[in-house]
Amino acid sequence: MKTEVKKIEANKREIGIEVSGDVVKNKFEDAFKKIAGEAKVPGFRVGHAPRDILEKNFSGQAHEMVLKDLIPDIYSQAIEKEGLDVIELPEISEVKLDRNSLSFKALVETRPEIALKGYQGIKISYKKISVLPEEIKHNLEALKVARKISSIDDNFAKGLSYPNVSELEKAIERQIYLQKENMQRQKIEHEIIESLTKDLDFKLPRSMVNRQLEDLLRQTKLDLALKGIPRDKIETEEDKLSKELLPEAERQVRVYLILAEIAKREKIPADEHMAHQVMEFLLKEAQWKIQEA
Repeated sequence: MKTEVKKIEANKREIGIEVSGDVVKNKFEDAFKKIAGEAKVPGFRVGHAPRDILEKNFSGQAHEMVLKDLIPDIYSQAIEKEGLDVIELPEISEVKLDRNSLSFKALVETRPEIALKGYQGIKISYKKISVLPEEIKHNLEALKVARKISSIDDNFAKGLSYPNVSELEKAIERQIYLQKENMQRQKIEHEIIESLTKDLDFKLPRSMVNRQLEDLLRQTKLDLALKGIPRDKIETEEDKLSKELLPEAERQVRVYLILAEIAKREKIPADEHMAHQVMEFLLKEAQWKIQEA
């Protein structure tokens, strides 16, 4: 197999691919064997039509079968041979096939090269989480107002499935603690992402941005519909929404590619849990410092 790669744009490559010899001849033989076992030719039982008649009447079908079987396989081999990290299906063009050779060109979009460094040991400051008595009291008062009761006592706590007011207060304290912990975790993750993306410039694959933009646009249109906004009004605003959502789509793709690069370097599986696992890795490797109150 011969391959030639040309750089078209920052993330686009055109691969010229050519293969010849037995690999093509054998595919044609396989195609005609399959046709012979299925084709209905007048005057012959299925499977007994002469090859020359099959060649005359079914060469076009054999041609299509060979292309369908051979192009994906040869393309995959070419990608592996050239070590290209392709992120989208290829655009196939200039296909030429005869009984001895196949050649075609594949235009592909590749994952950008990211000059990422210093992602281990990111400095993180955090506060010790505490729940103040007045915060618990405030939440109890909110419960009191919501249920229009005159006082908070053990009977009120039992109505909320707690044995007494003391246990209710403990549950409220845990809830407030978890809320604060979650908010601090989100803040820290945001700071990590900002640290990773700062001064890191690379060209985003347009296909990935477009796909993310479509997802954001679809969700936004659904949210608007659920709010009761008429469908025709939503459709007229689609172009405006797309422009507004584009920066967020680009940000999400940029973050994903950076996390994927870390996953690749640290041999973290590139599955649906990849982003979470990378973040856990970064948190583990970070330099933690308690922030003074």
